[in-house]
Amino acid sequence: MMMSGLFRVGVWQNFFRAWRSGYSGNLEGEGFTLGGVYVIGAGRQGVLLEHREKEFGDKVSLPSVLEAAEKIKPQAS
Repeated sequence: MMMSGLFRVGVWQNFFRAWRSGYSGNLEGEGFTLGGVYVIGAGRQGVLLEHREKEFGDKVSLPSVLEAAEKIKPQAS
């Protein structure tokens, strides 16, 4: 995203949302890498949830993570 990320409205909305809620986490690092969340099932279940950040501060919904985690079936020995 590099510098174009600074000109996106959504990035600034996410920044102010985090600032208002008192975010005080680690702000060190290179700052240009977007993240994501994967929930991967056991054995051959594969990927049950994939969320890739589209812009800085894009969050995955906790209910969707919990729903995907509940779908994980124990692997038979």
